[in-house]
Amino acid sequence: MSFFKFLPFFILISIGFQVFSQENKSVQGQILDAANLQPLVGASVYWEGQSQQGTISDLDGNFTLPVPVLPSKITVSYLGYEKSVRTIQVRDLEKVQRFYLKAEDFSLEEILIQERKGDEQVKNMEMGKSTLSIEALQSLPALFGEVDLLRSLQLLPGVKSAGEGTAGLFVRGGSADQNLVQVDGAPVYNASHFFGIFSVFNPDGLKKVDLYKGNMPASFGGRASALIDVTLREGERERLQGEGGIGTISSRITLQGPLLGEKSTFLISGRRTYADLFLKLSSDPDLKNNQLNFYDLNGKAAFSLSSKDKLSLSSYQGSDLLGLDGQFALGWANWVSAVNWNRVNSDSSFFDLQGYHSRYNYQVKFDNLENGFDWTNSLSESGVKAIWTRILTTKRTVFWGIHGQVYHFAPTDLKPAPNNPINRRQTQGVQGLLSNAFIGITQEFSDQLTAELGLRQGIYAQVGKGKVYQYPDNAPNPDVEPSDSVFYGKGELMQRYQGLEPRIALRYLLRPEFSLKISYNRNFQYVQIASNSSAGLPIDRWVLAGEYIRPIRSDQISLGAFHNFDQNRWELSVEGYYKDLDQVIDLRNGARILLSDKVETELLSGRGWAYGLEFLLRKNKGKTTGWLGYTWSRAWRQIDGISRDRAYNPRFDRPHDLSLVLNHQFSPAWTSSFTFVYSTGQAVSFPVGTYLVDNQSMPLYSDFRNENRFPDYHRLDVSVTWKNPDPGRKWKGSWNFGVYNLYGRKNPFSYDFRTIYNDQVNFSSSDGEIVSARPGVVMTYLFTFLPSITYNFEF
Repeated sequence: MSFFKFLPFFILISIGFQVFSQENKSVQGQILDAANLQPLVGASVYWEGQSQQGTISDLDGNFTLPVPVLPSKITVSYLGYEKSVRTIQVRDLEKVQRFYLKAEDFSLEEILIQERKGDEQVKNMEMGKSTLSIEALQSLPALFGEVDLLRSLQLLPGVKSAGEGTAGLFVRGGSADQNLVQVDGAPVYNASHFFGIFSVFNPDGLKKVDLYKGNMPASFGGRASALIDVTLREGERERLQGEGGIGTISSRITLQGPLLGEKSTFLISGRRTYADLFLKLSSDPDLKNNQLNFYDLNGKAAFSLSSKDKLSLSSYQGSDLLGLDGQFALGWANWVSAVNWNRVNSDSSFFDLQGYHSRYNYQVKFDNLENGFDWTNSLSESGVKAIWTRILTTKRTVFWGIHGQVYHFAPTDLKPAPNNPINRRQTQGVQGLLSNAFIGITQEFSDQLTAELGLRQGIYAQVGKGKVYQYPDNAPNPDVEPSDSVFYGKGELMQRYQGLEPRIALRYLLRPEFSLKISYNRNFQYVQIASNSSAGLPIDRWVLAGEYIRPIRSDQISLGAFHNFDQNRWELSVEGYYKDLDQVIDLRNGARILLSDKVETELLSGRGWAYGLEFLLRKNKGKTTGWLGYTWSRAWRQIDGISRDRAYNPRFDRPHDLSLVLNHQFSPAWTSSFTFVYSTGQAVSFPVGTYLVDNQSMPLYSDFRNENRFPDYHRLDVSVTWKNPDPGRKWKGSWNFGVYNLYGRKNPFSYDFRTIYNDQVNFSSSDGEIVSARPGVVMTYLFTFLPSITYNFEF
C-alpha cells in the first residue's frame, strides 16, 4: 500500500527531472545540400513557433540548439531551398541530426537574374543589383558558342555595350574604367580577351556574379559607377567530378573534388583557344607562322579548419598572344590571387579577412634591326580587407571594417632595336596608398519600413619615388614647357586626398506584392584610364590621382517601384536614376598619351552627368520564361577646352536600349533560347571636310565632339540545346547549336574616310595605273550570320 501511496510523487519527480535535463541539453545537427552534400552556411534553425529565438548553421553546416520540452518540431530553412520540418524526440538527442535540403524548383530565367524567393525583389533592400547564375547563363545564345559572362550582363537594363562583339560594360552613364571587376575580392584590370570580344571568365569555374548599379554597400568602393563581383566555385566534398566543353574556337575542362579528406576541396578549371593550331595547317607561309590564342587557368582550394573557421585560396591567370610571322607580337596577361578567412564567432557574430594581389602587364614587340622595338608596361594592386558583422537583434544588423590598398604602376618602357635611330623612351612609375574605414547598419523600423545606412571614409596618398613638373599658372599644356620640377624620395608624400562616402537606402512596403525603394550613393575613384577608345585596348594608360589629376567624385540617387503579380509568376520593376560626376577626365584633341611622361598635359577634367529610366518585366514560371528590358538614358560631359566648352555626349551615350530574352523547354531533352537586342548607335565624330598635307588628303573634324551617330544597332541570336534526359548516367553530354546574328545585320564596327582609287576599296599600286580618285567612306563590320556548335559534358 505504501508504494502506491507514493507513486504520484515519484511520477512528478521523474517528469521534473526529465524537463530539467532537457533544459540543459541541446540538439546537434548538420545541414547539407541534398544534390551535392555541400554544407549550407547561415541556414536558419528554430523550434516551431519560436522563429525569433533560433540559431544559424556554421561554416560546416553544423548547429547547436537548446531544446524545449520534447517532443517538439524543429524547422530548418535556407534561401532558395525547400523548408524542412522534423519532430525531435528525447532519444534523438543522442545522435547528430542531418538535414538534406533540396533546392527549390526555380525556372531557368528566375535563376538567371537572381537566385531568390518569388517575392524577394519586393521585400529585400536590393536596388540596382542583379545576381547572375552560371548554370542558366550557359543556355543563352553566344558568339562562337563561347558563353560570356560580361556580354550576358549587357542584356540587363542600365548596362550598355561598347559595340559589336565587345564585352566592355558602360553602366548608368559611367565609362568602362568606372566599373570595379573583382574575382573573390581581388580586382581585375583588364577583363577581356581578343581585344574585348571575350571576357576573361571561364564560366565552368564560376559560382555567380553580382552586379551593383546602385545602392552599393559601404564595404565596397574605389569606382564611380558599378561593381561586378565574381565568385569562384568551390570543389565537391564527396567525390572527384569533371566537366568541360568542346567549342568552335576553344575547349575547356574543369576538375573538382576532395583535396585532403572531407575537410578540404579543390577546383581547377582551364580554357584555351586553338585558332593558331588551325593556322599551322595552312599552306600559306604568311598564315602558318602566325599566332592567335588566349588561355585561362583558375583554381580554388577551400579548407574547413574547424567548425567555426574556413580558409580559401583562389587564383586566376590568363594570357593573350597575337603574333605575325615572328616579326610582330602583342601579348597581355592577368594574374590574380586571393586568400579569404571566414570565422563564425557565434550565432550572431562573424569575421571575414581577405588579402589579395593583382598584376597586369603587356608587351608589344617588333623584330627588325632598323625599326624594331620592345615596349613593356605593368601595374599591380595589393590589399587587405577585414569585416566584422554583428546581428544585434532580429531587426538590426551592423557591420564595420577596414580596407588598405597599395597601387604600383610601373614605368612604360620603349626600348628601340640596336639600329633604330630613335631614343629609348621611359615614363616614370607612380605609387599610391589608399586606406578605407567603413560601417553599415540595417534597421527594420516596422513591417513596412526598412533602412540601410552606410559610411565609408577613404584617405589616398600618392607617394614617391617620383617627379612632379611645375607649369606656368599651374596649368599643364602640351604647347608649354614645364618651368620646373620637384623630386620626391621613396615613400615621400607627393599628394593627398580624402573623401567621405555616405550610403543611404530605404524600402517601404505598400502591399505584400508592391514596394517603393530609394537610395543615395557617393563614391570616390582614385584611378582612371586615359584613352579615347570606348572598346578598351590592352595598352590603355592607367593613371593615378596626383598633383594635376584629382579623384572622380560620383553622386547617384535612385528611385524604384517593384511589383509582383499572378502569384509571383510575373515581376515588374521600374527604376529611375540621376548621377552627377566631378573631375572626370577626357583627352585633348590630338592627344598623345601612351609614351608621354607629362600625361597631365594631354588631359582635361570637368564634370559629367547621366540620367535614365529602366524598365524590366520578366516571367518566372512555366515552360516559356524570359524578360523584356528597356532603358531610356542620356550621358553628358562638360569639360572646358573640349567641344568649345559646351556639353557633349561620350561615345557610349545610347538613348534607347532594348533587350528581349526568351527560354522555352520543349521536353526534358530539348530547350531553346532566343535573344533580341536593339540600341541607338553610338555617338561619334565624322569629318566635315578635308585638307592637304604634303599632297595627302587628311580628314577635317568639327570643334564639336560626337555630334554624329552610327546607325542603330540590332541583332537576333538563337540557340537549341539537347541533353540526355537520363539523370543516372555517369557521363552526361549535351549539344548546343546556335546562330549569332540570325538575319545577318551588318552592324558597323568602324568607318574609314579615305580616297577611293579606280572605284576599288582596297586598291594598291600593284593593281595598275590610277585612273580615278574620289573621297569615300568604307564601313567595317565584324559578324553577320555566324553559326556555332558546342559539346558539353559532365562526369
